[in-house]
Amino acid sequence: MLRSGLVALVVAAAACAGALLPVPPVEAPTHPAAVRAPAAPKPLAGKVIVIDPGHQLGNARFPSEINRLVPAGGFRKPCNTTGASTNNGYPEATFTWQVARLLQSRLTGLGAKVVLTRTSNRLDRWGPCVDVRGRRGNALGADVKISLHGDGSYAGGPGFHVITPPRDRAARRLALDVRAGLHARRLPYAGYIAGGDGLDVRGDLGTLNLSAMPAVMVELGNMRSAADARRMTTPRGRSSYAAGLTNGLRVFLAR
Repeated sequence: MLRSGLVALVVAAAACAGALLPVPPVEAPTHPAAVRAPAAPKPLAGKVIVIDPGHQLGNARFPSEINRLVPAGGFRKPCNTTGASTNNGYPEATFTWQVARLLQSRLTGLGAKVVLTRTSNRLDRWGPCVDVRGRRGNALGADVKISLHGDGSYAGGPGFHVITPPRDRAARRLALDVRAGLHARRLPYAGYIAGGDGLDVRGDLGTLNLSAMPAVMVELGNMRSAADARRMTTPRGRSSYAAGLTNGLRVFLAR
């Protein structure tokens, strides 16, 4: 009995000592499928893009403010204008604002930082003036600027055209890429201006003259054209404009 009791004590002591020893950690099994590859960088990561959505909705209510002369690049011109509209009264300001927001969403989804020259579309606000719009993004070192508009030509037919400042090679490349992006969406060139090739050159636009980065202005369509008005006033049509602009900007910024 004594001997069996001693054996039991020895076994119990050994068991207690084993319990005090550190237990090595159990490593989770590794498998190639369980290792996540780092996310690929977005195509426009690090790019800064300025979008200028034309005219503020309330400009017509502030005639003295928008008619004030401001610097426009070596000369002075009125701060802003009221903008055009379709024959049914759909304002250019609203059209450009809606396309700008769609474009902003697409570009930010691709990794770009997007800056707007105005942040609202309201009847109780006016501007911003062309000198403010022209300089927007300069201090940020923006990569590109695109100014969105809708033409109001009673004599013209449908179609878009892209305006570039004179003697600016980078802006012309941007204009060509934007033109190609829009045309790929089956949008026609405006046949009533600048030879009908979808490109125009103007030196009287402060929004372009005062920009330190490549900048173009796009008349996305003729708001007095029934065909263009139908496209401009539908979500699908505005999405088509935003898609074409996005593709053009991507091509230019990838160079």
